[in-house]
Amino acid sequence: MNRLTVDLIIPTYKPGKEFSALLKKIKTQTYPVRNIIVMNTEKQYWDSRWEKMAANMQVHHITRSEFDHGGTRAKAAELSDADLLFFMTQDAVPADEYLVENLVKPFSMESVKASYARQLPRKDCRFLEAYTRSFNYPEKSSLKDLGDLPELGIKTFFCSNVCAMYERAAYEDLGGLIRRTIFTEDMIFAGRLIQDGYTIAYSADARVYHSHNYTGMQQLHRNFDLAVSQADHQEIFGGISSEGEGIRMVRSTAKYLWDKKRPWLIAELIWQSGCKYIGYFLGKRYRLLPSAAVRRLTMYPSYWEKGKTM
Repeated sequence: MNRLTVDLIIPTYKPGKEFSALLKKIKTQTYPVRNIIVMNTEKQYWDSRWEKMAANMQVHHITRSEFDHGGTRAKAAELSDADLLFFMTQDAVPADEYLVENLVKPFSMESVKASYARQLPRKDCRFLEAYTRSFNYPEKSSLKDLGDLPELGIKTFFCSNVCAMYERAAYEDLGGLIRRTIFTEDMIFAGRLIQDGYTIAYSADARVYHSHNYTGMQQLHRNFDLAVSQADHQEIFGGISSEGEGIRMVRSTAKYLWDKKRPWLIAELIWQSGCKYIGYFLGKRYRLLPSAAVRRLTMYPSYWEKGKTM
């Protein structure tokens, strides 16, 4: 059997030291990446020294107004004829040289059309966020298909383009990533895969360092956009609630903090969880809000300036 070809797609905007570390780690992988396709937002923030770090890099510059979470990645995918489309973000750093190899492995199963990696907390990650990483990205690998929907609910569709891989043939058959969305382009496509009878692999042995120390208000903005995306795509998320999974995580985190003798962090947990819920609640009902309020609540005001109907 011929080895499947892999092209890596990375959207960038003011890339920094993590991007440099990513490129260095990609060069050491046991499974080769054929091409690195970079979609860079705003040329003035690009340093040509990045290109010297990878001879197989293609760089395409776009303006900030042209960027879209789904559309920009979809344009990059059109530039590839690889067997597997490999998506990463600029701040995700491979934990070892086996990342690509372990993401590719599940595709030996005919039903698997997507594979995504485990996200580990970075050294600067706060205690609370580090536990959230372990809750969402456990140590054990798993497979998800339509039969898991009654038990897993919305987590059946969970897949993160922070580090994910898709079979190109299935990707194209299902129309690829959605061209215009404020968020969750990965889960929307994963939902289509699941609904079409395919399987998604969570590859816990494929690991990247990636985490954020969001403030409560940043969590509010992020969850607002997440909920907007879910509200706009009822064909995927209709009738599937996220609240139950959120409550389960809060309870699990509170128990963990108590067991680890850090009860003072429970107040922070309550604040963060409250911000997440408020953002999610308002995002699901964004069509009832004044346009000025929507622009205050979103992380991406430019998305709404492109003619989005509220």
